[in-house]
Amino acid sequence: MEISTTTSSAAVSDERLAEILANPGFGTHFTDHMFTVEWTPDAGWHDARIEPYGPLTLDPATAVLHYAQETFEGMKAYRHPDGSIWSFRPEENAARMVRSSHRLALPVLDVPDFVQAVDALVQVDQRWVPDTTAEGSGEKSLYLRPFMFASEAFLGVRPAQHVTFMVIASPAGSYFKGGVKPVSLWLTEEYTRAGRGGMGAAKTGGNYASSLVAQQEASGHGCDQVVFLDAQEGKYVEELGGMNMYFVYADGRMVTPETGTILEGITRASIIELAGKMGHQVEERKFSIDEWREGVASGDIIEIFACGTAAVVTPVGELKWDGGSVGTPEGGEGLWQKIRQQLVDVQFGRAEDTFGWMHRIV
Repeated sequence: MEISTTTSSAAVSDERLAEILANPGFGTHFTDHMFTVEWTPDAGWHDARIEPYGPLTLDPATAVLHYAQETFEGMKAYRHPDGSIWSFRPEENAARMVRSSHRLALPVLDVPDFVQAVDALVQVDQRWVPDTTAEGSGEKSLYLRPFMFASEAFLGVRPAQHVTFMVIASPAGSYFKGGVKPVSLWLTEEYTRAGRGGMGAAKTGGNYASSLVAQQEASGHGCDQVVFLDAQEGKYVEELGGMNMYFVYADGRMVTPETGTILEGITRASIIELAGKMGHQVEERKFSIDEWREGVASGDIIEIFACGTAAVVTPVGELKWDGGSVGTPEGGEGLWQKIRQQLVDVQFGRAEDTFGWMHRIV
């Protein structure tokens, strides 16, 4: 793409930026610029630009506000000890957005263009990528949010004839403050996330909107996250509200629910490769809630963990449901911890990238 750049005349001062990066939180502060490119059937993708970050002006009839035709991605940029800046498997995020776009009847942004757009924004706003070499800096990174939406002002129910793709960025602190702790889970038996032929495998806002009431239910029962079962039989574990799951057996096997109605997580896929190299057989298959309950009770399942871009890997503790619970698995030797450490070390440049996962931006 030909990308024009208009730099901000009101960029955050170095002093204020230092304050933000000292305690960035998540999704509350945004960089000085944003990337935008637009699509129409006649012109294709055009007018690619980086410009100062700011509000959008949308017609009240903008299609996305009425029919939720949109997709998004979540990824991070990491500063390595030598000052260089890298992203983790960006081509996989780009490929997933292609799949999501097909499902949402949106135009496809080619993988190289997606990666170029993300790189261009990070290059312009590279001072926002936190330095992680200082003691106590933790796992800070620059969170990147590419997204695409139907920007045509039209109330007819059909694929939009004007679409906008954007990238914004926000510095992110360590997901876990005070150390990684097991998450408690609530099993919802009323709500499902997606069914066969639905949008479960697409990364689209509607999937997350539909999960919020179940998350409220989980919070009301004192749990951190919600577990969804399949919509067809109501007995197979799918995923959490925003993370994929892994179950570790005493014989070293690992099981993760098969995809099709769940999101194909980039971290999930990376763990399959990494675990295989570590000598663990990984099974992608249907996994019933009864197998979970019985496996923990018998001691066959010794660890359970969840994974995603934000948390990377987090252990799973107690599972609760209306009328019962099953405790934290016992007997594991911290496989989740070893996997997490290896992934994080590669992402932050502290270990050799033997898989070729990292992509240099700066």
